[in-house]
Amino acid sequence: MEEQIIRTEYSDVMQKSYIDYAMSVIIARALPDVRDGLKPVQRRTLYDMHELGIRWDRPYRKCARIVGDTMGKYHPHGDSSIYEALVVMAQDFKKGMVLVDGHGNFGSIEGDGAAAMRYTEARLQKVTQEAFLADLDKNVVDFVPNFDETEKEPAVLPARIPNLLVNGSDGIAVGMATSIPPHNLGEVIDAAKAYLKDPDITTEKLLKLMQGPDFPTGGIIVNKDELPAIYETGVGKIKVRGRVEVEKLKGGKEQLVITEIPYPMVGANIGKFLNDVAALVESRKAPEIVDISNQSSKEGIRIVLELKKGTDTENLKNMLYKKTRLEDTFGVNMLAVADGRPETLGLRQILEYYIEFQYELTTRKYRTLLSKEQEKREIQEGLIKACDVIDLIIEILRGSTSVKEAKACLVEGITGKIRFKSEASKKRAAKLHFTERQATAILEMRLYKLIGLEIKALMEENAQTLKNIACYEDILENHSSMTRVIVKEMDAIRRAYARPRRTSVENVAEAVFEEKKMEEMPVMFLMDRFGYAKTIDMNTYERNKEAADNENKYVFSCMNTGRICVFTDTGKMHTIKVLDLPFGKFRDKGVPIDNFSNYNSSEERLVGIGSMDALKEKRLFFGTRSSMIKVVDGSEFETSKRTVVSTKLAEDDVVLTVVVLEDNEQIVLQSEEGYFLRFALSEVPEKKKSAIGVRGMRLGEKDRLQAIYLYQTGQEESIEYKEKQLVLNKLKAGSRDTKGVKVRG
Repeated sequence: MEEQIIRTEYSDVMQKSYIDYAMSVIIARALPDVRDGLKPVQRRTLYDMHELGIRWDRPYRKCARIVGDTMGKYHPHGDSSIYEALVVMAQDFKKGMVLVDGHGNFGSIEGDGAAAMRYTEARLQKVTQEAFLADLDKNVVDFVPNFDETEKEPAVLPARIPNLLVNGSDGIAVGMATSIPPHNLGEVIDAAKAYLKDPDITTEKLLKLMQGPDFPTGGIIVNKDELPAIYETGVGKIKVRGRVEVEKLKGGKEQLVITEIPYPMVGANIGKFLNDVAALVESRKAPEIVDISNQSSKEGIRIVLELKKGTDTENLKNMLYKKTRLEDTFGVNMLAVADGRPETLGLRQILEYYIEFQYELTTRKYRTLLSKEQEKREIQEGLIKACDVIDLIIEILRGSTSVKEAKACLVEGITGKIRFKSEASKKRAAKLHFTERQATAILEMRLYKLIGLEIKALMEENAQTLKNIACYEDILENHSSMTRVIVKEMDAIRRAYARPRRTSVENVAEAVFEEKKMEEMPVMFLMDRFGYAKTIDMNTYERNKEAADNENKYVFSCMNTGRICVFTDTGKMHTIKVLDLPFGKFRDKGVPIDNFSNYNSSEERLVGIGSMDALKEKRLFFGTRSSMIKVVDGSEFETSKRTVVSTKLAEDDVVLTVVVLEDNEQIVLQSEEGYFLRFALSEVPEKKKSAIGVRGMRLGEKDRLQAIYLYQTGQEESIEYKEKQLVLNKLKAGSRDTKGVKVRG
């Protein structure tokens, strides 16, 4: 066969391929089905556990076995996704109703991951067995081929509860995402029953029965009035607060105890919350907090904040709501696969699909049961009829040479090759008209069935079968009867598995707190040669003045409400709020100054630092490696921006030094080739920060400035140069923009 080349536009192929991929992710992986509320990986995992016989009343099995079997038979997308889905279905802090009974380390509410699947074990929960998998043998759902067409899997599980609402769902597909909060099982069933009775019921009336989300972590929903609009459209934001209690201690002290957290805080965000509270304490925005301790255990959440005596606890709670994740937002986007396509659904639409699915399941279930009962009735009636003519049947069997002859006689009355005792028996046999199924049952019947009690039991069984048939036909033919069956099953599940609501739904005013004004006071800024910075109070500095000056590269006073200016060799100035710096004891190590600004010590070098309050009253001297110098008024650097350009630089030039001018009158420039030039500072003109400056020293082609020294006239200033002391005052005075003198060692 010759190869056939199909010519087409590359863009058309890409578009079709991407759409196919996107739909595969949306339908087959990321989004739940509105009918059973499960994603394909969850559905396949539960069905595989059912097939493996890992029921709720049987021993646990290794998760590795479950994952491997699921991946090999139904879900060829990697073991990690299957195990992750299995773990989440077993975590009671993520699901409103867990579907898997996990044994071993299945992670924690604080974000700890589950143990490897070779260590953990699992089995189905009783509710999963009864409400999701119980009727799979009654042809209630369609079975479809698996990925390699070697197995069959259910297209959807016959869920008897509105699982999409009860357990919620979250997932990211291509170009869309779903985020459905969990709800209370009892309330959801009540809402479903109300919708069943009145399909025109409003969302507001449904929310009187189903108040809103019921998160497994509890908490308080504070925007109750916004819920009707959210559940009408399926999109919105729900504000959730943690539950905070005030406990009184001895001595009149109090402590705040967080006993429930917002659902979005589950996982690593608990640690983030603790860090945020610690940051408020360090920045002195919440000085009332003395200690923070996380005393949470298997019994529940317990985060304790110890407070100073006389603390305004209500104001502090409001601060925590505003400044930390103790109040958080759950984004609702109720997107699910309905009728084979993704659709954003409101509460009434979800209940509508659920009720339709229940009618479909019930119809298929009772059709199957009716068919089986009708088969039983046919056989029972045949056996009862056979008992009345049992002597004739025995005569037929004894006179037949094969089962085929006997069966033909029983079904069609063919007596040709059968030997009868009398002609009368032959005529009676010719009138027999059993069905195929009845004839088979008669031929397989054992003799003890002819005992009187057995015949009586058969008659009673037939009466029960007739009663069942009448009941099933009534359910299938009368809508009201089927509705009663559905409601009865809902009530049974509600009685067995409903639990009290955990999350309260209220209308709460927005948290407002009075931020205490920071008491303005002078502090000392200390930074060592490794870049670790901190602030200490003035009294501490005075007590440790000598050690502070010797151990730190930069030491100066500033106001605690001010800013620090950091000048770098790239010509930038980064600013830092003094309040952001750690304030503490003299022997505290401090924190790298990189952490508080855009300054990056690995990419730029610090050449000057000072307090913005002090700089704006002074003048600053700038000198670069290519000998460009200038004086700038400090008021130009007064800014609230985190980073600004402090000076203009020529290409490949860098700032060598930035110095705050005090009473300096003389300047000495030193080049790398050993040239020194001394001249009066008055020769350096004052420029704007956007100017490049003027040339300070004429340099050779490959020469560059190495150092710049500023000092007062009459003050002896010496440096070590080539292992000898060089007195700068004794250098020959020159003028700016000259070569200077060469000093030999």
